[in-house]
Amino acid sequence: MSNQPSDPLAAVDALLAAVEAGHVLPAPAERVRLREAAGLTQAAVAQALGVRLPSIQAWEEGRAEPKAERLQAYRRLLDGLAQRYPAPPQREPVPEPVPAAPRVPASGHAPDPAAPATPRARRPSAKTATSPAPDRRFPHGPLAVLDGDGSAYGAEGIVLDCPATTLVDLVEWTLTESGLGAPRLHRNGKDADPLIVLTPSAAARLGLPERLEDRRGLRLPEDHPVVQQLAKARWRLTRRGFGPWARIYRQAEGNRRLCVQFAVLPWDALDERSWPGVTDMDPADVARVLGIYAQRVITPRGSTAVSGLELMTALRPPTRAVQDRTTGQWVSGHHPGSLGTEPMDPAPPEATAEHPVVVDSGWKGGFLDEEAYQWVRDLDLLSGDEAALPYAVGLDLNTAFLAASSRLTVGLSEPEHFTRPRFYPKVPGSWLVDLSHIELDPRLPSPFTPDGTRPDGAAWYQTQTVAYAQELGHDVEIVEAYLRRETGAYLDPWHDRLKDAYLTTLAELGVTKDLTDTEFLAAMEHHKEQDPALAAVLAAIKATVKGGVGKLRERPQGKGYKDGDRWPALERPTWRPDIRAAVISKARVNMHRKLRNMAEMTGLYPLAVLSDCVVYPSPGASPLDFLPYDSSGKPRPGGFRLGPTPGLAKLEGVQPMAWAVDLMEQGLNPARHIKGGDAVLDEGE
Repeated sequence: MSNQPSDPLAAVDALLAAVEAGHVLPAPAERVRLREAAGLTQAAVAQALGVRLPSIQAWEEGRAEPKAERLQAYRRLLDGLAQRYPAPPQREPVPEPVPAAPRVPASGHAPDPAAPATPRARRPSAKTATSPAPDRRFPHGPLAVLDGDGSAYGAEGIVLDCPATTLVDLVEWTLTESGLGAPRLHRNGKDADPLIVLTPSAAARLGLPERLEDRRGLRLPEDHPVVQQLAKARWRLTRRGFGPWARIYRQAEGNRRLCVQFAVLPWDALDERSWPGVTDMDPADVARVLGIYAQRVITPRGSTAVSGLELMTALRPPTRAVQDRTTGQWVSGHHPGSLGTEPMDPAPPEATAEHPVVVDSGWKGGFLDEEAYQWVRDLDLLSGDEAALPYAVGLDLNTAFLAASSRLTVGLSEPEHFTRPRFYPKVPGSWLVDLSHIELDPRLPSPFTPDGTRPDGAAWYQTQTVAYAQELGHDVEIVEAYLRRETGAYLDPWHDRLKDAYLTTLAELGVTKDLTDTEFLAAMEHHKEQDPALAAVLAAIKATVKGGVGKLRERPQGKGYKDGDRWPALERPTWRPDIRAAVISKARVNMHRKLRNMAEMTGLYPLAVLSDCVVYPSPGASPLDFLPYDSSGKPRPGGFRLGPTPGLAKLEGVQPMAWAVDLMEQGLNPARHIKGGDAVLDEGE
């Protein structure tokens, strides 16, 4: 049957009438632009229109349209915003400046700088989730691993011929011929610079030493021939110099960035804890691992901690184009919801003892101590029945910091001091309050301190910790507080991207959300054996989460540092110890809530907790032997549940109960060793 109107003129008249009556809305993308231009959240719009948040999301994604009773109100809002924030004028595309002619190769024929290098071959790559269509500007993906014979292995199995024999030649080949790079993650952000990873043979071919002699500074000396070659060719290095991760650049030409990132494998650019086994892989597999990570997370720009921090900025760019009301020109302006372009000093209790805010003011009022749990139950509180159980079973919460970052409201503006304010559980900040009067079961760690002991007086806490005290039914009297007026869920896009990356990678390793608990435990037992490359990607994603949170409070480094001096990390807007504290506070509260619910549902109490790992006495060698299920076999809500999703649990390890008691008698934490090794409490610092 034809779907053409029987009377086209009548249909046109009806459409014009709908437009005149305000029944036709702007395109979904324009709806999003207008809301973001005004700095409004979807929740704020939903509240104003009297609808649920999913309705706004559906309208902005074009999956649904508002019904009659909401249509006029939504149209009025959009029209009002359009008057205040008109769309930027469409500009004619500006042709990129023609780069300087690249070095003519030995053949005597100069390559066409406008055309990317033609792949010499395409290696079959292992199956992963469908990759997005490549950006025409970056046909060969985000990165390449260069080997000593000039083969440059790309992320999708391609192999390029790279004729460069010097680092200067390699930089120019990368920018003019390689076709490498990645599109921006946010429309107000910047495209990712291409990454070249050097194998040991490639590094030697380019004149780089086998290892760095400066083990403290981790960089080549200024008088090294390679560094001098770069300077002679007018290429610049960042302040960190030429080390395991190096950035070589020139001033941008118009809209075209001239920058290449380098990772030097023989200099331990890929830390074994974050990238297990990758350094020993062949170049094609290294390219596959890093390519998957770049596709799902971000093109690596340093350690996984650095990448975690860079991802926050890439997803919440600090600036956007705004129209100057005086001149009408489009200029760079603040991007609502971001951390902006300027660093912000913390409140004294949020800082570290060596911070200038503390040293210069002579602050003696104490500091936040919002850290992850390191707690072991007092042996005197271990019952005979518990000690008689045969096993100690460790549970680990999947990416607990990532789960805690979801829908977490944090401060976006400078802290303001208040004396004896009322406590507001939805206002992010630091509160001085005495929680020492709160009586809790001593078989559980206190939710208010990292070591699980009862507070001994007034102390500084983040909002999540104080709100939990109220949740437990206790009054809180605030002595003073440092609060922020401008707030937002800054980490939400970061959480969403990393969660998707984590779950997608786990699913490719055979661990999916539809498995039963028994199937899940079996799949997790062998998932790393399915594909070592994907297992390395998974480890890197987890390290990105913890390291990124830790980098929010990077401490000074180097023997020459003196208390009160500013250190480089303080000059970036993402040095935000209060946001780090909020994430860890929420993660610790989430853990305690589950511990408390488990005690109420099962009568079981933990032996020890270390960050996101908890050890329970158990009658069997499996979590299935003590986790709470209802009569139909479904997990009871509120306690620990098995599954791949962030915040759910997996088996960390099993040991004899006598082994755990022996460690506790020695003052050691069984949660640190339950897996059979020595766990690292990674703060990313």
